[in-house]
Amino acid sequence: MTPLRYLQAYPASLQDQVRQLIAENRLGDYLQRRYPERHEVQSDKALYAYAMGLKQERMRNAPAVDKVLYDSKLDVVHRALGLNTAISRVQGGKLKAKKEIRVASLFKDAAPEFLRMIVVHELAHLRERDHSKAFYQLCEYMLPGYHQLEFDLRVYLIWRELA
Repeated sequence: MTPLRYLQAYPASLQDQVRQLIAENRLGDYLQRRYPERHEVQSDKALYAYAMGLKQERMRNAPAVDKVLYDSKLDVVHRALGLNTAISRVQGGKLKAKKEIRVASLFKDAAPEFLRMIVVHELAHLRERDHSKAFYQLCEYMLPGYHQLEFDLRVYLIWRELA
């Protein structure tokens, strides 16, 4: 049985369904049918505007984000599809914290649903630092169907590794 590294926390029955699709060489077809489109958010400036639009729509009172960008150095192997960081710098006599969201550049060519899921995930970290129940409730509030998208994104990552 082939280990599906991105799906290890999921029930064996779901993993078996994905293995079946892989064995029948239909995993790409499954993803293409569910997510036929590609988004047009290609630049860092467009990504920032996209993220701020989502933040304004669902999280107006969350802390401000200073920078949102694609990062080609994010390593999917270390399970970092996006990062939410706060960089502290001394400016004059004050300590200023700049919040940044970095999205793995592999999402430039992904379905719009996957990009939205990653951005929602990182925005949710503005309120909830840990992957707690409250964190996932916030993700679901911001993006109904979040859990299915997260699963399909993990399947997409498996498909990319196979291709």
